[in-house]
Amino acid sequence: MKNVVVVGAQWGDEGKGKIVDWLSFRADIVVRYQGGHNAGHTLVIDGVTYKLSLLPSGVVRPGKLSVIGNGVVVDPWHLLKEIDAIRQKGVFITPDNLLIAENCPVILPIHGALDRAREHARGEARIGTTGRGIGPAYEDKIARRAVRLCDFKEPEILRAKLSYLVTYLNERLESLGAETFDINTLYNDIMTIAPRVLPYVGVVWSRLEAARKEGKLMLFEGAQGALLDIDHGTYPYVTSSNTVAAAAAVGAGTGARTVGRVLGICKAYTTRVGAGPFPTEDHGPVGETLGQRGNEFGTVTGRRRRCGWLDAVAVRQAVKTGGIDGIALTKLDILDTFDTIKICRAYKLGDAEIDYLPAGQQAQASVEPIYDVCEGWETSTRGLRSWADLPAQALKYIRRIEELIEAPVILLSTSPERDDTILMKDPFAD
Repeated sequence: MKNVVVVGAQWGDEGKGKIVDWLSFRADIVVRYQGGHNAGHTLVIDGVTYKLSLLPSGVVRPGKLSVIGNGVVVDPWHLLKEIDAIRQKGVFITPDNLLIAENCPVILPIHGALDRAREHARGEARIGTTGRGIGPAYEDKIARRAVRLCDFKEPEILRAKLSYLVTYLNERLESLGAETFDINTLYNDIMTIAPRVLPYVGVVWSRLEAARKEGKLMLFEGAQGALLDIDHGTYPYVTSSNTVAAAAAVGAGTGARTVGRVLGICKAYTTRVGAGPFPTEDHGPVGETLGQRGNEFGTVTGRRRRCGWLDAVAVRQAVKTGGIDGIALTKLDILDTFDTIKICRAYKLGDAEIDYLPAGQQAQASVEPIYDVCEGWETSTRGLRSWADLPAQALKYIRRIEELIEAPVILLSTSPERDDTILMKDPFAD
């Protein structure tokens, strides 16, 4: 058996939460390795909807250890709020089933304020962040001025770090005409919640190494999508961390040998939240239909997602940069009503045809999709659980996707419900 990394193969919102939840019945440990509470996962289990953004999707499975790795930036106030919310639905989180790395950087309220002030100042050039402070928190991590969860155990160190950090960030806020923060208030707020947070905090890298030696099966859960990767995405309209599978080992504190197979999650069409290039975006009836049928609203922000046909060029690039071995294709049923369905197989840039998404901002904004046209199946696939039950035209569509992205579809989701899933190949199996 091999450990599995689950990554988004588009701009996020591909349905990773359901797939991680579905796969987690096989795993002993589910590890979240990057991002923050800007990542929304929606799970539907026996008609009950769970909305998660920081907790790993495996928390709804009894008997599993959920881990938040050092690559995640943690808002401790949101963490406690999310734990309380999921408890109200009958899922109890304790230090026995949730472990958070002691070296996780902390998102403070001042980070969110700075995030929002910057976006406001950018005006029409705004990036489209969630405003939750993820970017500023990662900046402080790289600049070596971040508060980390381990600092909650050392009040003197915490106060000294806050003194430097808040002074620095207040200068940024003042320059943007925003309200500043009081160091003592932040310190007292942290010390108030620390006793509730610290029981979950521990040495993740050691726990995972012990699990590896014991032969425990691990499932690594990424947030956002490969096209939002800080290095490989549509920069600067990206998130502030590496979202590709290679980040799993670093963000979990485990050796590269622990990371096994990579499963990419891809919608049967394409969506994006926020600003940035989107070559196949449809502003007409197709985009409207996809948005309505797919209920395309962000789990975290509630913002309406931009919609369009499947961009196989971008997904193929995600397959290559992310080391994806196979694809879980989600939301096939949303295409059930179309008589014809398009797939972008290449781009036109000026007079040239290209087979990749270029790095330059102007080039990314200028590419035009070149489409293949497939025949639709115009019958319901929702809730199907057998490959043999799929309409012939749906099978042809899936096979064409495989050809264009150069990766096999090994899992198919036909509704948000946990068990409406078709498995063609077990990603854990050798």
